[in-house]
Amino acid sequence: MPRTSGPATREKLIRAGEELFAAQGVHGAQLRDVVRLAGQSNPSAVQYHFGSRQGLLDAVMAGRQERTEQVLADALGGADEGDLHALLGALVATEATELRTLRGRRCLLVSAQLSHESGVRTRTPHPTLEGTVYWRLIECVEECLTRLGLPEAVRLERIDLALTLVGAALSDRARQYLDGAAPLTGEELFLADLVQTTAALLGAPEPTIRSEQ
Repeated sequence: MPRTSGPATREKLIRAGEELFAAQGVHGAQLRDVVRLAGQSNPSAVQYHFGSRQGLLDAVMAGRQERTEQVLADALGGADEGDLHALLGALVATEATELRTLRGRRCLLVSAQLSHESGVRTRTPHPTLEGTVYWRLIECVEECLTRLGLPEAVRLERIDLALTLVGAALSDRARQYLDGAAPLTGEELFLADLVQTTAALLGAPEPTIRSEQ
């Protein structure tokens, strides 16, 4: 009978979670199917190792964060933290490294479903983001928008929207790769355009709202 304890089993459950959350959605995938795909006989294996579905999702995202954190740190090492375009270039280039592997592509599909949970709007980072280089980048982006004179509410909404845009775009590209579909543009152009589009979104002038007469 397969064991339901130990690091090896935990990793099998994470890998199975990545696959099914990507294919069926973070809310659609059944935990019993995750357990079965991981080769476990104990139907409570996910609860035993992670406590809940959310615990498994957090473990999936923590693993993805661990893979990209040092890449982002290296990318930011030579970037001007006051240059919005450079910050976004580092972010997009780092996130795009997940396109290189099957596991990374699946995780891009998963993380795009969870972008609203980052905590940007409340300045309370999700536990998997607290103290990370990724969160520091978010703070640097906000500093850039502050210098543009944008009010706090607009800054936070735009950053949240920008992260959603980046996540959705990379998730869409990952889906195309997984499906064997031919993208409309080459990857270099796609990534460059994503940086430019996101920078334009973040740096747009604050709209003037006319009061009703």
